Amino acid sequence: MYLSERIAGSHSPTLMDSPLLLLVSVLALASLMQQGEARAFFVFGDSLVDSGNNNYLVTSARADSPPYGIDYPTHRATGRFSNGLNIPDIISEAIGEEPTLPYLSPELTGERLLVGANFASAGIGILNDTGIQFLNIIRIFQQIRYFQQYQARVSDLIGPEQTQQLVNRALVLITLGGNDFVNNYYLVPFSARSRQFSLPDYVRYLITEYRKILMSLYEVGARRVLVTGTGPLGCVPSELAQRGRNGDCAPELQEAAGLFNPQLENMLSELNSEYGADVFIAANTRLMQSDFVRNPGAYGFVTSKVACCGQGPYNGLGLCTVLSNLCPNRDIYAFWDAFHPSERANRLIVQQILRGNTDYMKPMNLSTILAIDAQTNT
Repeated sequence: MYLSERIAGSHSPTLMDSPLLLLVSVLALASLMQQGEARAFFVFGDSLVDSGNNNYLVTSARADSPPYGIDYPTHRATGRFSNGLNIPDIISEAIGEEPTLPYLSPELTGERLLVGANFASAGIGILNDTGIQFLNIIRIFQQIRYFQQYQARVSDLIGPEQTQQLVNRALVLITLGGNDFVNNYYLVPFSARSRQFSLPDYVRYLITEYRKILMSLYEVGARRVLVTGTGPLGCVPSELAQRGRNGDCAPELQEAAGLFNPQLENMLSELNSEYGADVFIAANTRLMQSDFVRNPGAYGFVTSKVACCGQGPYNGLGLCTVLSNLCPNRDIYAFWDAFHPSERANRLIVQQILRGNTDYMKPMNLSTILAIDAQTNT
């Protein structure tokens, strides 16, 4: 719904009913953005960062029913693949902004557009054939097209010049890659992609395709992009249940993550050299998660093997539903479901994104980025 439609369709007297008050409010927010006191935030990627876009799609990749959201402020399932907040929510919280709404949400109108938007969709990957079993999901280049549509909508609000400034100064997060292994290459024995490529060749192919995606993001205005790697893919409860032996991480998925993440970092460094700026920031989420996967007790977890919600070995089989086993205290579990970290684990990841050294964040962490950009934009 566009702003004009919202005003035309509203019947209760609110701030939105006064075009003059709305214009003043929007201009004030635009002025704040010029001064560097507010910053839009855009999110692209898969279920690790989806805040509810898939709720509006006919897809099996959904998290819109209990017990998802059990620890969310509303205690309701929102479409986040978490017991509570996900990584984008916690980043928004850390930078003092309200969470970005899913782009498909009818609530994303008017002033809320200026906060940013979340375009992520559970199940997608770098490749278009990743996640085909989930049917209708928002593949990455469609997410980028939605980002262009978003910019047109904001331009109607604050004008093209202000919109370009908002986008160029925004913080962007993108999370891709895990599904290209879990829900493509290793989805079934002798998958089409595993017959087409050896693992090293497949990783190189993914990196080449990811490079095109990131260049497209740059072309549509993104200038500060946090790019997360994959986690320790073989150590999630699903892989422990299906491929691991005696509780050990599945070696083939660990090998995949071990090949993918360093090549991703190198590719980001090469792009930054080409653009002559630190546009792309590599977040080593594999190391961030490996810290508490290897030594859960040091981080206050009782286990990093068993999911809080699920069934079967390690609660790693099937979906998290009202019929699943459910732990009473989510804060002491590193994994919420078969694939996704708990809110508390997400908070540990974001701590490293904010303050981690160059083992975790290259070439700099988010706190440094915010400090540099605050000086540049004043």
